[in-house]
Amino acid sequence: MTTVDAQIECANAAGRTPVVFIHGLWLLPSSWDRWAEVFEEHGYAPVTPGWPDDPDTVEEANAHPEVFAGKTIAQVADHYAAVIGRLDRKPAVIGHSFGGLLTNIVAGRGLAAVSVAIAPAPFRGVLPLPFSALRASAPVLSNPANRHRAVPLTFEQFRYAFANAVSEEEAKHLYETYAVPAPGAPIFQAATANLNPWTEARVDTANPERGPLLIIGGERDHTVPRAITEAVYRRQQDNPGITEFVELPGRGHAITIDEGWREAAETALAFVRRFA
Repeated sequence: MTTVDAQIECANAAGRTPVVFIHGLWLLPSSWDRWAEVFEEHGYAPVTPGWPDDPDTVEEANAHPEVFAGKTIAQVADHYAAVIGRLDRKPAVIGHSFGGLLTNIVAGRGLAAVSVAIAPAPFRGVLPLPFSALRASAPVLSNPANRHRAVPLTFEQFRYAFANAVSEEEAKHLYETYAVPAPGAPIFQAATANLNPWTEARVDTANPERGPLLIIGGERDHTVPRAITEAVYRRQQDNPGITEFVELPGRGHAITIDEGWREAAETALAFVRRFA
């Protein structure tokens, strides 16, 4: 039995509200470990599935980067929908970065009781493309062949994209502890979403079954700056459900894993507790 199998079995047996955590690119499910503890302490049943074929450890991921290659947005969204389908109760869903985009997709399918999208990657209809976001994506987008590859970040690239709002020492710790290669395909899909009517990077923002949604941004985020989070918020305001936006001051894209992670976790928890 895998860890996720055990988590699902535990959630169903206990009858507690599950919370499904969805990680983004260049991270693994272990990036949510501290969050899972916090939510469990408050009576929820955490479930931390990876993307398809995610290795168990950072060391294994860096030794075998090829396992990440070729994953697409629809494939990963369907994977998480299947996980949610095994739960007896509709879960809260919390995602970061591309996990935030997947959270929007899952919520748009009516699968979440309440959702929190943290620094969510953009989808079709989200128009801003700030320079910092393009620079953060450049390690992938600079080579069209990366669409079919797994792409690691150098420390300097990670420092700019994730860890610009922390000290050099903490940035190195985060890089060594969490950073893994990532599939290039989702970044190409998101980057061309507004040019492709058939894109997989699309969200049903009008579904009345979406449920309450909180969008959390970081003031100093290079990868998903305020222009993008605000545009996601505006798109989601089309929904009849509750839609809220919070920006945490001084925070970068490592908002879920850096030393200030608890502030983001408690912000998400407070929202989830209002509805689930």
